[in-house]
Amino acid sequence: MKVVAQIKEPVNREMELFETKFREAMSSKVALLNRITYYIVNRKGKQMRPMFVFLTAKLLSNGEVNERTYRGASVIELIHTATLVHDDVVDESSKRRGFFSINALWKNKIAVLVGDYLLSKGLLLSIDNEDFDLLKIISVAVREMSEGELLQIEKARRLDITEEVYYDIIRQKTATLIAACCSLGACSVKPNSPEVEIFREFGELCGMAFQIKDDLFDYGEAKIGKPTGIDIKEQKMTLPLIYTLNNCSKEKKRWLINSVKNHNKDKKRVKEVIAFVKESGGLEYAVSKMLEFKERALQILKSYPESPYRSSLELMVNYVVDRKK
Repeated sequence: MKVVAQIKEPVNREMELFETKFREAMSSKVALLNRITYYIVNRKGKQMRPMFVFLTAKLLSNGEVNERTYRGASVIELIHTATLVHDDVVDESSKRRGFFSINALWKNKIAVLVGDYLLSKGLLLSIDNEDFDLLKIISVAVREMSEGELLQIEKARRLDITEEVYYDIIRQKTATLIAACCSLGACSVKPNSPEVEIFREFGELCGMAFQIKDDLFDYGEAKIGKPTGIDIKEQKMTLPLIYTLNNCSKEKKRWLINSVKNHNKDKKRVKEVIAFVKESGGLEYAVSKMLEFKERALQILKSYPESPYRSSLELMVNYVVDRKK
């Protein structure tokens, strides 16, 4: 059995019912909108985020979930989908998961409006059901994601990024959404309990490890083949590069900054940067930090009794760092 199917097994029934509820949550009276949301739903990814919601809820309530859990999963998926649609516009991407993006098929104006629609649908789903505690969790996540993206853009212009700032960026940009999933799952079955914060932290640690793993792919780590150097081309400061900048001679530092700033489209120069980062131990350092986040996440789970849900969450944490793409 594939790892994702294994992770999903204890929540298969919930995920099937979630599919139906999620489609309903997206529906509109506008035919064009329905055509676009139908396109989105039929090209979904692994749906890790709703899985985090259901697994956390079931872990904390002896395998039971309620309507709030389904709403929490729907809200997070609506918000996540909205951010992806907006991201594709911002990045001028024409593909998403191998399919044409919304902006490629329906142009930017429609894509932005669809993203706004999904965002408002998510927020209204909470308001209409008076899930104000869930709404607060998701609203904080949306604010943090926006701040994280803008912080990254600001820092990319100056390339003066420290390791601490890098962690701030990835915590806000990536980890905050996974933190919200786990927090929502806990809050849906145990509102106002310490678990809401404990599982927010658990999700955040998973998200940090996830993003560092993504950064490593840029250097051809694992089995995805050749190094891509896409982050360097986009002047994104990732952990292997930050470590190298902070641990090399002044002369090399000047060369690195100049390469990323002024020669990031030169394939030969990008290859040289990748090779230098590897030689300088940048990858090993990033891997060690990723494993630290993973271990801290697993420690949190160890304080809960063994169950299929705990096992799946442990599998999920390991999958985050072992995945090949």
